[in-house]
Amino acid sequence: MSVDLSKLIVRERIDISSLGGKSIAVDAYNTIYQFLTIIRQPDGTPLTDNNGNVTSHLSGLFFRVTELISNGVKPVFVFDGIPSLLKQRTINARMRRRDEAYSKWQEAKEQGNMEEARTRAQQSTRISKEIVSSSKRLLYLMGVPYVEAPSEGEAQASHMCIEKQVDLVGSQDYDTLLFGAPHVVRNLTISGRRKLPRKNIYVNVEPELVELETTLRSLGINRRQLIWIGIMLGTDFNEGIKGIGPKTALKVAKASKSLDDVVTEVKIRSNAEFDTDVHEVEGMFLKPEVVEVNDDAVRYTQRPDKHEIIRFMCDDHGFSRERIEKFVDKLVSIRGEANQQGIHKWM
Repeated sequence: MSVDLSKLIVRERIDISSLGGKSIAVDAYNTIYQFLTIIRQPDGTPLTDNNGNVTSHLSGLFFRVTELISNGVKPVFVFDGIPSLLKQRTINARMRRRDEAYSKWQEAKEQGNMEEARTRAQQSTRISKEIVSSSKRLLYLMGVPYVEAPSEGEAQASHMCIEKQVDLVGSQDYDTLLFGAPHVVRNLTISGRRKLPRKNIYVNVEPELVELETTLRSLGINRRQLIWIGIMLGTDFNEGIKGIGPKTALKVAKASKSLDDVVTEVKIRSNAEFDTDVHEVEGMFLKPEVVEVNDDAVRYTQRPDKHEIIRFMCDDHGFSRERIEKFVDKLVSIRGEANQQGIHKWM
């Protein structure tokens, strides 16, 4: 599970136009998961082509990325590598929950409960190797750069932002702050009108800007203490402590001079112990496994391949040729204008 810092973080609503000219390292798995979750039929079934291949992610990537680029945003997608041993336990737990959700999804469909079916279907969402490979193929054809992380995509994206190779990190997860990302934008790829789960209520989802230093100042802590808070609440690498919420975690972190102090205070307050070596978890955030990326890897140097995009989206995956041609012409036109104005605009 991603750490839930929502009650502590300082966020600013922004308009997508304010990100024009900015390069953003986008957490690819996080984004693809969102598309797979949201873009579904009424009973929760994902979009598929005639061969049964899932295409919800391709729809989301193509149309949303084209929209971002039309607003002057330069997304650079960062894909996860090999998960750490610490995270493998979390992944196994997620797989079990998704298996359970899948069974309940099938039951709800048989009973004709479409609302329940859709909810359970979303909870059963998985990202397969085929989904990852087709996502990379589409990004390549669109001329959108992507980076392969050695392990955690969020860590790699945060590192690239720290090194000023990109302006921001785009992710829904607050883990990016624990990894040290100085500037994070949320809701980048899912802004718009959304229906709340199990409620007939719609809300407007708008991009949010989170500045790490602003949040740290408002809380009166440093980044290491923020990591301690995350560990107490629970991260992708450890279970949180039951009974300790954000406010209590903040108090403990501010009163502690070391992680050992945190462990002692948690034991006193909750009579509980962490399920793993918290020093190892802290190290995952302070010194994550990342690679140094050449600046050329994040630059927009490749033009969109109109004919191959149409072939890939329409011939291979059954999308409407008329709609795809309309958007691909828009994409090609925007990139062409950028070249006329000077290639440095997209470098």
